[in-house]
Amino acid sequence: MPLLSADPAAFPAEPPADTHDPAVTAAHDWAAFSALDEMIDHWARPGWSDGSRAYYWMLTFPEDQRLADLAAHCQQELGHLGLDPVPPDGLHITLARVGRPGVVTPGQLDTLAREAEALLPSAFSIRAMPLAGSRGAVRLSLGPWEPLLQLHHALAEAGSGVGLPPKKPTSAFRPHLSLAYNNRQRPAAPVVEAVSGLRALPAVELTVYAAQLVGLRRDGRTYRWDVRKNVPLG
Repeated sequence: MPLLSADPAAFPAEPPADTHDPAVTAAHDWAAFSALDEMIDHWARPGWSDGSRAYYWMLTFPEDQRLADLAAHCQQELGHLGLDPVPPDGLHITLARVGRPGVVTPGQLDTLAREAEALLPSAFSIRAMPLAGSRGAVRLSLGPWEPLLQLHHALAEAGSGVGLPPKKPTSAFRPHLSLAYNNRQRPAAPVVEAVSGLRALPAVELTVYAAQLVGLRRDGRTYRWDVRKNVPLG
C-alpha cells in the first residue's frame, strides 16, 4: 500500500497522521476546513461544464435511509447558506476517474471490471460523520480511511493493468462524502460556523459490498449517473 503524500491539489493537502483511527481523520478534516479563509465555486471547473460526462469508480448508497435522513437534516439546517444540496439518490463517495466516453470503449470497461473484481478487497464498514467541508463543499468525514485506501489502490492497479490508470494516485486520495456544493466565492467563516453546530450528530455506519463503475454526468448544479458495472468486493 503506497503511503499518502502531501498534494496541494487535494483537500486536506497534508494527509492525516493515522488512517486507521476515525477520530484522527475527522479531526484532521475539521482542522483543514476550519482554517479556510475563503470558499470557491465548486462548479467553476475547467473542462467539466454542464453536460460533461466521464466514467468513474464510485460508492453509491441508493437504499441507505439513515444516510439520506442525515443528509436531509444537515441540508435543512444549512439552507440559509444557499448551497446546492446533493439529492438523496446522488449521495456518493468518489473513488477514481476512469476516462471519457469516446476515449474509453465499452470493451475496455468490461475488461476493467473483470480485472478489478479479481483484485478488490473484502467488504468493509466505515462511519460517516462528523460534518466538515472543503474549499468547495460541505461534506461528511469518513473513517477509518484505511479500507477505502486499499480499495482505491486495487482499482488503480486494475486500471493501470488495462491501460486506464486513474487520474490521481492513491497517495493523493482523500475520502469524503459531500452533502452540498458551494456555488460562489465567499468567506468561509459563516459556513464553518454553521457546520460546527452539526458536528455532534450521530454517525451513520456504511457497509461497502461493491464498487460501482458509473457513467457520470453533470446536470446543471448536480451530478447524475448510470451504473455500468456493479463489481462485488472479495
